[in-house]
Amino acid sequence: MALGTLVLVGGGRMGAAIIAGLIASGEADASAIRVAEPDPARQSALASAHGVRCAADAAELLPGADVVVLAVKPQVIDEVVLALAAHIPASALVVSIAAGISCAHLEGLLAPGAPVVRVMPNTPAMVRQGMAVISAGSAADADDVETVRRMFAALGKAVVLDESLQDAATAISGSGPAYMALVVDALAAAGAEHGLPRDVAQVLAVQTMRGTADLLDGTGQTPAELIAAVSSPGGTTVAALAEFESGGLRETFAAGVAAAVARAGELGGR
Repeated sequence: MALGTLVLVGGGRMGAAIIAGLIASGEADASAIRVAEPDPARQSALASAHGVRCAADAAELLPGADVVVLAVKPQVIDEVVLALAAHIPASALVVSIAAGISCAHLEGLLAPGAPVVRVMPNTPAMVRQGMAVISAGSAADADDVETVRRMFAALGKAVVLDESLQDAATAISGSGPAYMALVVDALAAAGAEHGLPRDVAQVLAVQTMRGTADLLDGTGQTPAELIAAVSSPGGTTVAALAEFESGGLRETFAAGVAAAVARAGELGGR
């Protein structure tokens, strides 16, 4: 389906990223976007930056909506959906970015037959380098899924997966920017311990992470192949990697991902 009129419920950072990406990519015109945001300062900022219509009351914006994006926290989504369900047009595609909340759960709060698509985006969407994972509910068809895929591809990359894999995807890409930031922070701190200015050490770490990601993406190399290419026998890389492996770095990441998967399930009541 064509994107048409979009109502965004929630004007936070991810909501603002969605608006900016859709307009910049040409997937939506500012005149077709409406934003429900209770904070007057946020309303003013979004209207000024993007030229979109804003209001505190989502019900005021929903008539005629083709797509409704629920950009609210999972802890409040039931309250929000129950308050708005009667105002959402029967034909509107409902898109949720609430972590852990299943399509079936949302379908139970909406009118029977409402098409629902669940998305797990991540914060690099704010610089149009996001990763979004998309899953369809029982009433969403292929056109609905393609509409949502296009929306979030405008913010970086988007993949369609079975909903059973959403918790695992959340633990990798949804929470992943924090893991990457932790790695950068640890490397920068280690560099500072060895005499580098802290800000310079962070630039080195950030650019190296960015370049490595682009190299893997652009060449199709596997991580193992890249590691081998960088690792000279008896060299500095091999010495560092041996310490990381003996310190249980892989096991620590695996445990962290497992904890994130479990928490996503808890948020969804599973």
